[in-house]
Formats: sequence, C-alpha cells, structure tokens
Amino acid sequence: MISQNTIQEILSRIDIIDVIGEFVKLKKRGANYLGNCPFHNEKTPSFTVSPSKEIYKCFGCGKSGNTISFVMEHEKYNYVEALKWLANKYGVEVEETFVSQEQKEQFQTADSLFIINSFAEKFFIDQLFHTDEGRDIGLSYFKERGFREGIIEKFRLGYAPEGRTVFTDEALTRQYNKELLLKTGLIAERGGQLQDNYRGRVIFPIHNNSGKVIGFGARILKTNEKAPKYINTPENELYVKSKILYGSYFARTAIDKADECLLVEGYTDVVSLHQAGIENVVASGGTSLTVDQLRLVKKYTNNLTIIYDGDSAGVKAAVRGLDLALEEGLNVKLVLIPDGEDPDSYVNKVGASAFTSFVQTNKKDFILFQLELSLKDIGADPVKKSELVNKIAESISRVNKVEDFTKQQDYIKQSSHLLGIDEAGLNALVNKYIRDRLTVQERKLSAATPDKETAAKGEAGNFDDTTFDMLFKDQLQERELARILLEYGHRSWEGQTLIADYIFNEIDELDIEDKEVSVLVHAVKELLKSRPELFNDKYFIYHEDKALSTFVISLLNHPYEESKKWVDKAGQNMGYQTSLFQQGYDAFVRTVADGNEEELNQYKLISEDKTKDIIISAIRYLKLKKIKRMLLQNQQDMELDKKFEKFAELHFIHRSLKDMEREIAEQLGTVILK
Repeated sequence: MISQNTIQEILSRIDIIDVIGEFVKLKKRGANYLGNCPFHNEKTPSFTVSPSKEIYKCFGCGKSGNTISFVMEHEKYNYVEALKWLANKYGVEVEETFVSQEQKEQFQTADSLFIINSFAEKFFIDQLFHTDEGRDIGLSYFKERGFREGIIEKFRLGYAPEGRTVFTDEALTRQYNKELLLKTGLIAERGGQLQDNYRGRVIFPIHNNSGKVIGFGARILKTNEKAPKYINTPENELYVKSKILYGSYFARTAIDKADECLLVEGYTDVVSLHQAGIENVVASGGTSLTVDQLRLVKKYTNNLTIIYDGDSAGVKAAVRGLDLALEEGLNVKLVLIPDGEDPDSYVNKVGASAFTSFVQTNKKDFILFQLELSLKDIGADPVKKSELVNKIAESISRVNKVEDFTKQQDYIKQSSHLLGIDEAGLNALVNKYIRDRLTVQERKLSAATPDKETAAKGEAGNFDDTTFDMLFKDQLQERELARILLEYGHRSWEGQTLIADYIFNEIDELDIEDKEVSVLVHAVKELLKSRPELFNDKYFIYHEDKALSTFVISLLNHPYEESKKWVDKAGQNMGYQTSLFQQGYDAFVRTVADGNEEELNQYKLISEDKTKDIIISAIRYLKLKKIKRMLLQNQQDMELDKKFEKFAELHFIHRSLKDMEREIAEQLGTVILK
C-alpha cells in the first residue's frame, strides 16, 4: 500500500486543470473550465472542471469525479496505479507500507524485476537498431513483415543476439542479481553455465496497464531448428499469463472509444493492425480465455470480437473458455479470416478499410459459431450429438437477462434448426439449466433471507405515502447538512471550535437515516479524532474509499436533489424555502457559465456573510423534520394503544414534541404548522 504521507504529498501537488488538460482541451468559462467530454462523443462541450472544488462533471453522460478518479477512468488504472502515475508526473517519491514482511519482500522482488525488465527492453532495442547483426537479421525480419520503423519503436520491439552470453555478461557487469535474472527468464542455467535464453530471436516486450515491462515474447527466426517458435517469460511476481492480453496498454483508449475489443491470436497480428490504424486490438496468445482476461476486456467494453484465421488450432482452445464470457456479461462475436490468411497478412493484403468492413459484416454470435464448428466434428455419432445439445443448451441458458430474452429465443430457434431437433424440447432443456443455476444461487442466499418475524415487523410499520414522503425529505435534509459539513466543516465556529464539532454537538442525538450520510459523518468524526490537521474540503473528494469519494462528489455536484413531487408542493412547509434557494443556486450557475466575474463576486460575498445562518438553518430544518416524523410515529402508537396509562404517556410525548416543533418553527419563521 502507498503510505498516507505519500498520498498527502501527491494531493498537495496535483492540479486538476493540469492533469485533465493533458487529455482534454479546456477553455476557461467564468470560475470553471469547459471542454468536450473524453468519455463520450459530443460536439457541444458539456464537460465542466471546477479548479476550486477539484472535481469534474459531464452534464452529457453524467460522469463525475476528482483528479485521481479521472486518471483511473481515462487510463483504466486502479487506485494505486493512478496514484503512482500522478506521483511520477509531479516527482513525488512513493513510499510503500506493508502488512507483513512477506508482503514487503514480494514488493521488493517485483520492483527489482521491473528494473531488470526495463534494462533488458532497452538492451534489445539497442541491439536491433545499433548493431550490424541486429539490423541485418532482426530489423530485416520486421521490415519483411511490413513493419515500419515508427510502429517498431511504438511497441519497443527488439533483437537478442546469437552470442551465448552477450546479454548475460552485460547484465552481470551491471551487477544485476543472478537469481532475479533467472526468475525473469532472460537467462538460463545449462550445464552449470549461465547463458542467454532468447538468443537469435526478435523480442516483443509485454507491458502492463501503466506501460511497465512485465515480460517478453521471443520469436525464433531460423526455420531449421527444433526449438519452439516462441519462448515466453516464465510466471513470476509480474508475469501471470492468465491475466495478460498483449497490447492492452496501447489499445485501452481506442477500445474505450470504439466500445469494442478485437481479440487476435498473435503479437504480429496486433502490431500490423495498429500500423493500419486499427488500434482497439489485443492478443490472447492462442490459449483459451480466462476469467481475468475477460474482466480485463470488460474494464474497457462489453463488446468482444474474436478474429482468428480459419485454420488456426487456437480457435477451438479459445472457444472453450467463452462460456465464461457470457457469465461476465460480454457480448461475444467471432470472425474467421478466409483463405488461410491471418489478421496480420489479411490486413496487409486488403487494407484497413476492407479489413474493418469484412469484420463488421462477418461477425457471428459465439453460440452459433460454436455450434457450427462442433457439428463438423461429430458427424453422425448420436452420443456426441447428445453431448453437443446439452452443451449448447447450457450456453444459451447463460443468456438470461430480461433484456436479452428475444436473443435467447432466437438462439433456441436457430440452434434447434441446425441440430435438427424439436425447438420446444431445446427450450425446455435451456429452462432446466436456468432453474438448476437459480436453485444453487438460492441455496447460497438462503442464509441472508429475512425470517418471518423480521418481515412481520416490516409490515407492522404501516408506512403510507405521507410517511414515505417525510422520510424522503429527511434524506434530502441530511444530504444538505452533509454538503455543508464538507464545505464548511473545517472552518472555525466563532473562533473557538470547528464548524464540524458544532454540527456534531447539535445533531448527535438525531438518527441519520441515509446510510451514505451516516458513513460520511462517521468518517469525519474518526478523522477529527486521529488526524484533524488533514480535514479540509478536499480530503474526502480524494478519499481512498471510492464509494465514499463518489458520494462526496455527488453532493458537491448536486447541492439539491429535488423530486418533482416536492417542487410541485413549493410553498408548503420547507419546500417553499428550498425551491427559492434552488432558484438562487440556478442563477449562480448561470452566472458562472456566463463568466460574469462582477456578479460572481457578489455571490461569493453572500456565501461568506451567510455561512453561520446557512448552518443554523440547515440544522433546524433537519431537527424539524425529525420531530415531525417522531410526531407521526407517536400518533400511530396512540391509535394502536388505548390503555389509559400508556395513552397518557404518549399524549405527554406528543405535547412535548409539538412544543419543540413550535419553538424551531418560530426560530425559522417560515414553516406553516397544521
């Protein structure tokens, strides 16, 4: 984990305009900046960045967040990767914290492997471009494949020389650790001698999502040797084959924009398609797809199109893992390249436009592709046909979302026709697989199902529309107070304590109904106990708990979330007050958008002058809503219990609550009591 000190150092240096400006052309508009959203195609700018709040919001697609979440979303990084990207950008040294000594050692090993791989990548590139052997053999091979130098440099391709110890000698001279060199697979020990493992091969570095080298693929060039065509890095702390798709680092942005991932078999397929301008492509290496690889695809898109050559032995292996794709919710299509071509040779033969057109017009749904492929193998064998029917039925059963019902029925119709079986029978078999899966899921969930007593208590609450409306207004008031806590909580209250402490003292006895607000209140309290110096209006925008951070950003982007029903009741109770405040806020937003600095300054002055009034008013409104709900509950209890002693007690409570309600209403001076 990255230490809190490092995180705070990163947060103190990052500039949201500087970071987002690397990817989006921003234009200043009043206090904010405006640009075209990078997350969806638009011609009219609706992507707004607030440097004062350090948040962004697209009013077209609805995406919002902070600087870190922008890097995560745009670059498809996880939280730690995004922090490290920002640390590198701003020159912050990353300090790691560890739970155990073993974890620390694993990190140190991984870090060392990164360093060795980086050195090796540069070594192989230098050999390719700056030695006679590299140019005559390696570079000539790439150029024969049609690769231009620009694409070779982009993918950082290289060459390992024929000499037995050229790389080994250089690595040991630079004092790289022998055991770690062996772990990377760059060198091997044969007959008690250390020697190069990839000699006489062209090198394809494999990068992770942040662009660091995690391993290599090395292709042999001689045709008369019995050695394997490719040698890949052995699995280690960095390189886990089941979690890797070659080219994902270079393809991630293009996949996101195209909303489609093209999957091919080999490294050269990826490089050739990129050179042709088709960049939303990755390679599996010809093995069956794993859950981790499919989830990597799903980070970018739900649409996966597999492109293999028709004679490839890897097609069947790839197909075997595609039921997993249906479970992951991916929309899978398959395309076979004709005439014994592969994607590499075919795109060079017909060009990018014709290649793209061929893919779009020849896509086949995975289930139908699987069926047609299997039918060629089973012949007239009834046992194999029975197995195939069950396999297809199970695959179709995984397409069980409500919105995909028509697709599922179409699969059943087409599959029954191809198999020569009764459609109703196949439909029944599909439903059986669905029922079996639901039964398993129900067993897993049975422990979490509420018992009859709990359900009865829920019904006994007897909440009607009035109660629900009141609960909804409670939530709105709680969220408004949470917003105030975020924006003003770190400031001083009458020079003696923090505004946050004042708010907590006032609402401590009140139950917070909104779970997200409750989590935020608890987090603020804990922070004030442990690290009060960190509390400011930006701390929770960048909180490591993504759910909490997202909630905070939603509060700051949407000061009020009014329902139509509430707006229609403007003038009744506090709805009138909030509606007026919303009108003022809307005018403020228009002022910001118009860039009227003079009017904007007037709004700033009002905000500064009225801080205390805003806080007190928000607390009183929340108390008032809580009292109203308590009155409603107490009234229901009075109706249910007519015993004199209990009724007298409840009546006393009712009078006390009414007195409290009247006192707060008089302080507010705006609420009409019935």
